[in-house]
Amino acid sequence: MSDPTAQQPRTVTFGLDTFGDVTVDDDGRPVPAHQVVRHVVEEGVLADEVGVDHLSLGEHHRDDYAVSAPDVVLAAVAARTRRITLGSGVTVLSSDDPVRVYQRFATIDAISGGRAEITVGRGSFTESFPLFGYDLTDYEVLFEEKLDLLVRLRDEGPVTWSGTTRAGLTDQRVFPTTERGCLPVWVGVGGSPESVVRTARHGLPLMLAIIGGAPARFAPYVDLFHRATEQLGTGRQAVGVHSPGFVADTDDEARELLFPHFKANRDRIGRERGWPPMGRAEFDAEAEGGALFVGSPETVARRIADAVAALGVDRFDLKYSSGPMPHSRLMRAVELYGTRVVPLAREMLADRGVAVG
Repeated sequence: MSDPTAQQPRTVTFGLDTFGDVTVDDDGRPVPAHQVVRHVVEEGVLADEVGVDHLSLGEHHRDDYAVSAPDVVLAAVAARTRRITLGSGVTVLSSDDPVRVYQRFATIDAISGGRAEITVGRGSFTESFPLFGYDLTDYEVLFEEKLDLLVRLRDEGPVTWSGTTRAGLTDQRVFPTTERGCLPVWVGVGGSPESVVRTARHGLPLMLAIIGGAPARFAPYVDLFHRATEQLGTGRQAVGVHSPGFVADTDDEARELLFPHFKANRDRIGRERGWPPMGRAEFDAEAEGGALFVGSPETVARRIADAVAALGVDRFDLKYSSGPMPHSRLMRAVELYGTRVVPLAREMLADRGVAVG
């Protein structure tokens, strides 16, 4: 079986992520969630048209995000696109069933002609646990056991497995299978060494969520991952990074457009978690040298190239929606990312001797 996640000679690729944030329209009026879902499909179709390599949709079960079933939305995008890779970012595996996850994404793979992938994670929000009847005290064991099962399902042959969090399998197969014989599965990690080593142990590629601070500070995690895969004998695997940002025609326009929406999103989460409100100085600091990739195409491309080169990663995904930014602005950001940011970042990386996809 050919494993589509096995690391090939390094070439950097570029993606876009969204959680389907519930938006406002151009006049500041709230947009209903059903319309936001249709807008996300349009954004995905545009990303394909302008040459973006990947699209990932997150899973949330809250009223500020419209996408609770990313696989369904991805299937709609799959039917209208031709080349872009389509995946989750992330599937909250702890509160889902690995068998159904594999079946759903194998179906997307069929619809798309082999363009589906899965990124699984424990999730930074916990609403799905009580919603689907799981106990948060089982947070660790749920993810560990279900990831183990999902990895076994990727062989697409008979599976025998047992655990404590769901019924076991005895020489059972899961359908549909894929044309490739295996679905790519990434593991999304927020930056704990234990999660990095777990991913290495399973021989899966790593997606680092860099959402605060200078990207270069994550270099030790990348190094740990590669050392762990070597020591464990699981083979060198790709590493990607995911960070928030926004693109407009100028730096000033991008920051002025993003700040009120980014602050609204951040402050709501902060009230739930005990964080202080975000001030403009903090926002600007993150935009200057932190994890917020916001600005003109030239600025965003330069910051992406700097991060990719500093970390030695194989993929960069920009989370282009943060808060209730209007759909028209998001469409413009997608267009600029595909037509200007990505080509510029490729040129900058090529000048540094980095191969790009």
